[in-house]
Amino acid sequence: MIGFLQQLVKPVQMVRLIRFFAPRGIKVSRAKGQYVWDSEGRRYLDFHTGNGAALLGHLNPYVMRRLKEQMERVTVLPPLYDSDVLEEALSALGRVLPPQLGNVFFQNSGSEAVELALKLARKRTRRRKAVAFTGSFHGRTFGALSVTFNRAYREGYDPFPFEVEFLPFNSLEDLRRIGEDVAAAIVEPVQGEGGLTPATDEFLRELERRCREVGAYLIVDEVQSGFGRTGLIWDHLRANVRPDVLVAGKSIGGGFPVSLVAVDDEIASKVEEGEHGSTHGGNPLALAAVTGGVEALISEDVPTKAHAASELLFAGLREVAAENAELVRSVKGKGLMLGLELRFNPSQAIKDLQSKGLLALKAGTTVLRFLPPYMITQEDIGWAVAKVSESLSALKASRASGRQTPAQSPV
Repeated sequence: MIGFLQQLVKPVQMVRLIRFFAPRGIKVSRAKGQYVWDSEGRRYLDFHTGNGAALLGHLNPYVMRRLKEQMERVTVLPPLYDSDVLEEALSALGRVLPPQLGNVFFQNSGSEAVELALKLARKRTRRRKAVAFTGSFHGRTFGALSVTFNRAYREGYDPFPFEVEFLPFNSLEDLRRIGEDVAAAIVEPVQGEGGLTPATDEFLRELERRCREVGAYLIVDEVQSGFGRTGLIWDHLRANVRPDVLVAGKSIGGGFPVSLVAVDDEIASKVEEGEHGSTHGGNPLALAAVTGGVEALISEDVPTKAHAASELLFAGLREVAAENAELVRSVKGKGLMLGLELRFNPSQAIKDLQSKGLLALKAGTTVLRFLPPYMITQEDIGWAVAKVSESLSALKASRASGRQTPAQSPV
């Protein structure tokens, strides 16, 4: 038998990361609150926040305290076993979940949570069809991808496990097409990846009514919009709807990999032995992060602070849009899910803002998206708006002089 040390004698193999997206070109060395620093010590204002996962800020003290305490106790334990950390997480969630959704199962990511939500609906109803909406994004695993609208993400993966009909988002009339063959309709109260379009209150209420009428489950995906980002703990509450299933993730653990599916008593009572499982879903560190996340949400009054910050940011972006009407179609989004719908691909603007010290991302094909954490200050917002204005002004001047790049060309 070849010993371990003998195995190390061979030349070291170069291992490379598989990249599905081009790297951003900076090496992040540390982060705190609303800022990150690169390996050269330069500070950036983070309006990317790991695709919105760090709504509570980097290294949130409530979450970090809970994680550090738990790392000294036990870090690997499936939810087959009772534990203090599990009881604490469930008790914390009891303070923030809608009252009718008092049963949860933990997962690791939003996609996994969507998978479970779809599984529950399909098995309960014995129906093979789902309804989703134009512009939707629910994840990249097979079930979640089946209810994701973007063709670029779906191409090459047919057939999907669900037959899915995509209805026009915010169209009340088209909801009549939800029939008795539909297991579930899944909806984002504010679309994230799809372009920052909020659902109207009337649309959400009519969707719930139609689901009740035909016996389909209503699944509300609040992976990005939830946990205080829009000024409410859960954005769907503004429409006074009662989903059968709520999917949450990203921010609930302060950015720690954790998600959950919350269901009503009727669904929970029909769960069967071995119907679902997860090795790391609901692991002790994730549960500790959830408890810390809820503590931060309540103690810091995250919804109120997020709403106040969003009002300032929205006003600033409106001014930028008005000054650059030839480049900007509109300001989109809700709460701290805001963006500028541009008249061109935002890739060049994202690169330019990064060079100026502001991290942003894209939504849809033309939206420059901002997902800042709740603790951004008035000074942060003013500085960010100024950088966006500078970037668009430079781009406008470049186009006027005829120095357009393909990424800057109108679409």
